[in-house]
Formats: sequence, C-alpha cells, structure tokens
Amino acid sequence: MKYPVIIRLALVVASAMPFACASIASTALDGPELLLRQFDESVHLRQITFASEEVVDHEIGLGALQKIRGEWHFKHSERQSGTLLSYTWQVVDGYSAADMMAQLIDSVSRIEGATSLFSCDGRACGRAVQWANRVFNERVLYGREDNQQYRVFSFDGEQGARLIAYSAERTADRQYLHVELLLTAPQ
Repeated sequence: MKYPVIIRLALVVASAMPFACASIASTALDGPELLLRQFDESVHLRQITFASEEVVDHEIGLGALQKIRGEWHFKHSERQSGTLLSYTWQVVDGYSAADMMAQLIDSVSRIEGATSLFSCDGRACGRAVQWANRVFNERVLYGREDNQQYRVFSFDGEQGARLIAYSAERTADRQYLHVELLLTAPQ
C-alpha cells in the first residue's frame, strides 16, 4: 500500500525519535529540519524559546562583530528572506555548550550538501553582549567571550537554506545553544 509523502515522513520521524536522544548525530542525515527536531528532543537540552516567523532581508553574519564609527556591524554579512525557525536551549545534565556545539557540527557535516560559510571561536567573534542582545535578541545568551562559538552553514538541496548556531557559557550551570534555520523564499 502506498502512503502519501507526509505520512511516510511522519513514520520516518516517529521511528527515529527513540534513538534521537541516544545518538543525535547518527540519524541526522535527513536534513537540517529533522536535525533541529532531534536536538529539541535531546535529554541534554531544555528548550528556553522557540519562534517561527517570516523574515525579509534578515542579516546573517559571515564575519565577526566589530564597532565601526560607533555602531556595531558584521565584518561581512548576507541578507536572506524566508521562514526563520529559532531555538534556544539550555544545556543540562553535565554537558557543556561546547559539547553540544561539537555534536551539532558533527551532525551537520553528515548532511549531504552542507557547507560551512563561516566560523569563529572566543574573542575572535567579537563582543558576547552584542551577539546576545543585538544579533539574537536573547539576553540569556550573554556569557564569557572566550567560550563563545558561532557557525553558519548552507545546504545545497535546501534552496539556499542557512543554519546559524551560537553557543554561550555564563557559568557551569548556565550554558546555552541557540540555533536558527532560515528556509529561503523561492525567487
């Protein structure tokens, strides 16, 4: 019996859920949206916020934040329009934000057509307070500058989709992972 595509996709996702908590990376081959759902189900992450919105000319940083003539700007950036999915998770169970970022990077590297567009670590990214407040509008992300990480990936099979990830560590108990997936609008 043939099932419609949406039912087949639901069956695949439902069958993968029991394994998502144990091994996020091993089942992340079906694209960035499934990857985010798996991270959202992880026992090592507690969702703080989630938002889905349509954006026009959303700026994606492809360089460090720097102050130019009194204003904060990315060294390089691009603008995209489409649907923006934003997740902020607190890292729990003794894991660190760096551990979860490493797991995310490993999972993304397993997705066919994924390409790294930009990455920075620590102080090379710029001021942590600017990332938290100006870029992501999530003040809980403000942490120590030497522990921050930022990554941007593109996906060939996803009409220019972009995955943006930022990790921040305030204290041992307050560590966060923020991920945005921008699904670009057809031109």
